[in-house]
Amino acid sequence: MNKIESITEDLITPIVEAEQFELVDIEFKKEGPHKYLRVYIDKPGGITLDDCQKVSEGLSKKLDEADPIVENYFLEVSSPGLDRPLKREVDFLKFKGEMIELKLYEAIDGQKTIEGELVGLIDDKIVIKISETEEVEMPREKVAITKLAIKF
Repeated sequence: MNKIESITEDLITPIVEAEQFELVDIEFKKEGPHKYLRVYIDKPGGITLDDCQKVSEGLSKKLDEADPIVENYFLEVSSPGLDRPLKREVDFLKFKGEMIELKLYEAIDGQKTIEGELVGLIDDKIVIKISETEEVEMPREKVAITKLAIKF
């Protein structure tokens, strides 16, 4: 987490907790000529547009007061989507038994993507069941992205 993301987390946590939402992720990224501060929130039953607006307005006010970002940027507050990322230990507990997708930094046995049922996070290794008889333990440092898998 970079400095701006860390400051944003400190500013937004009271807002999110007051609404009983979950702070899923914060990103501060440059895309093309623009910079974006993206905040992802969730709650049981899903986030509404009104929820996003409420958090956006509260955070915008706090960001204006603290003024931690000197350059121009766009603030976006949204739900994490169906394929939400799993980053924190609590995510791995919450979604145990769900299908997940690991995107690796480097291919292993010719594969950069592995899908399976989340068994858990053990000793900083993501454990997934890829068949009835096979589990894979993948060190987190080898995983670029861990997210829920979308099945249709």
